[in-house]
Amino acid sequence: MPTTVSPMITDAVTQSNVKVVGEAPAMAMGSVYQTMAHSTGILFENYVSAAQQQNILSQAAANQGVMQIYSMDTMAGAGATEKVAQSGTPDQLNTLLTILRVFNPT
Repeated sequence: MPTTVSPMITDAVTQSNVKVVGEAPAMAMGSVYQTMAHSTGILFENYVSAAQQQNILSQAAANQGVMQIYSMDTMAGAGATEKVAQSGTPDQLNTLLTILRVFNPT
């Protein structure tokens, strides 16, 4: 026995199917925008993390340099500094004396 379905029911089902098909592009674009926003957020999080790690590396390098400076033997450093500071001093004084004698021959 065939049963007939009320035209009002078929119309309601048809309208709901049309509604779903009509909303599909908007739902897809919403999903795309949400995915892009999430990916951009992760991008910024990674950038901040990389910047923090770079700052930590810079601080560690500066700390190592300071530790090497402080670990030098102070007397050896003072002696080396004195040698560097006095290298060429007698030659410079002799040149200055020669120039002064040119201007004042007495």
